[in-house]
Amino acid sequence: MRAKNGKTITQMAYARAGIITAEMEYVAIRENEGLTEQDQQKTALNNKAFSASIPEIYTAEFVRNEIACGRAIIPKNINHPECEPMIIGRNFRVKINANIGNSAVTSSMAEEVEKMVWAIRWGADTVMDLSTGRNIHNIREWIIRNSPVPIGTVPIYQALEKVHGIAENLTWDIFRDTLIEQAEQGVDYFTIHAGVRLPFIPLTIDRVTGIVSRGGSIMAKWCLYHHKENFLYEYFDEICDIARTYDVSLSLGDGLRPGSIADANDKAQFAELKTLGELTKIAWEKDVQVMIEGPGHVPMHKIKENMEQQLALCHEAPFYTLGPLQLTLPLDMTILHQQLELL
Repeated sequence: MRAKNGKTITQMAYARAGIITAEMEYVAIRENEGLTEQDQQKTALNNKAFSASIPEIYTAEFVRNEIACGRAIIPKNINHPECEPMIIGRNFRVKINANIGNSAVTSSMAEEVEKMVWAIRWGADTVMDLSTGRNIHNIREWIIRNSPVPIGTVPIYQALEKVHGIAENLTWDIFRDTLIEQAEQGVDYFTIHAGVRLPFIPLTIDRVTGIVSRGGSIMAKWCLYHHKENFLYEYFDEICDIARTYDVSLSLGDGLRPGSIADANDKAQFAELKTLGELTKIAWEKDVQVMIEGPGHVPMHKIKENMEQQLALCHEAPFYTLGPLQLTLPLDMTILHQQLELL
């Protein structure tokens, strides 16, 4: 399914039109489940943090308003009917994402579905499929068709497979076709590394750990080889047009995030963050839901600055941090060192 030409069917479009959708009603009920008097007492304390406005009881109208303002998203592709609506935003409960995915040398479709099932049983609210190597499309199909939670991807990974792993051979046409393929399949949110701009790459030269994001390094390599601006940045309008056709949410990737606490809050990181804020405004103009990918590896005394910058530069869009900020915790081998992330 897809929206008719000229039509927008995103949750943000409905919210801005004053329409409360079934999904908004559902997540309001869901957020209220299990709330106790003690939880409501904590709300008053939580509201003091970074000017949050968490209600004692969630209503569908409150959900609608948060989505209309861009402070929350309901990641739910119209082609993923198996998905139960859930909401991500600063005035709602913290959500957990689990990363799964095969590699070029290991795993199968059945194993990836099993990882997803166990991740959800352990409490994951969303799952990202970061598969590489062959059979990416088929693995993702199995995962989506069996998933009651939103599924996210990094489309540049599959686009890279289409050019046999040679980043320099990537083109906008290949990437666009990959976006449409995944959107029609039912992917609920895309991670897009559009903030890795050509002028920002030299800012990483003096870093201890350089560029550690896989998507960020792919786009940095492409930019340096062609000495051109990132095509994800240049074609961001078209990316938004595709996203709103299927109500795919965008997770604006932090390709220049720090890989160690020595590099936290540096010029490269904040230059990209400012760009992500600008791209957020562009997406909102097209009624596309957006969340901002945030870093890991931030020492305790720099977390406050990081949050204040994100709220100011990205207009209170949901912040999706990559694991515990102060340190990275290795997980047990039983789940193959997959990451847990905070939404």
